[in-house]
Amino acid sequence: MCMLTIIKSLFKIKFMQDYKKEFIDFMVESQVLKFGSFTLKSGRQSPFFMNAGAYITGSQLQKLGQYYAKAIYENYGSDFDVLFGPAYKGIPLSVATVIAFSQLYGKEIRYCSNRKEAKDHGGDAGLLLGSSIKEGDKIVIIEDVTTSGKSIEETFPIIKAQCPNPDNIEIKGLMVSLNRQEKGKGEKSALEEITDLYGFPANAIVTMGEVVEYLYNKPTGKDGKIIIDDKIKQDIENYYKEYGAK
Repeated sequence: MCMLTIIKSLFKIKFMQDYKKEFIDFMVESQVLKFGSFTLKSGRQSPFFMNAGAYITGSQLQKLGQYYAKAIYENYGSDFDVLFGPAYKGIPLSVATVIAFSQLYGKEIRYCSNRKEAKDHGGDAGLLLGSSIKEGDKIVIIEDVTTSGKSIEETFPIIKAQCPNPDNIEIKGLMVSLNRQEKGKGEKSALEEITDLYGFPANAIVTMGEVVEYLYNKPTGKDGKIIIDDKIKQDIENYYKEYGAK
């Protein structure tokens, strides 16, 4: 993805599904997505920051599961068996989303997550929470956001190790909430790098380009506050000139 493509996608008005618009409002209202100046773990100074740990109430998790379910259905359909959420944030994401998927689409999807350390006692001993992974299973992985792909580096072998013949487990794709559209380890975005390395598609409920497109100079919330004004938009554009995926 070239820099020109990213800049165009950031600011060009285009059709956007209603659930994506609602999800952007939801992130802002839940104070999950914030704008200003933030130091990332990578050391980058970013004009925006997302913290999925701010989803803390039952109603928030219910809505979050519905948005994920809609995005997963749109991108991968319902022909899969297991939703795998890597520990720790992936655990509530996978649970909330399989509930929503059952309610919205009438399909019973099993949830599965990993423990950071294997349990060595009881009837549920082992590395996994929830469902086991069986030969022939089709799996969608769910995460909050990915910036480097490190979580998938840990998750992919865990999933494949659950079957004597790893080729008999199919990973249909990855779904995250926000595609930051910035460089991963190389010049491509982290999601593109995951697809190149592992061979399955990686998608997001919304991209940062869609967020900017939707929120720019738009009164938001009960107080009608402008979340992304000219200055914030310029800060984001400058950030992508330096860190945007190619």
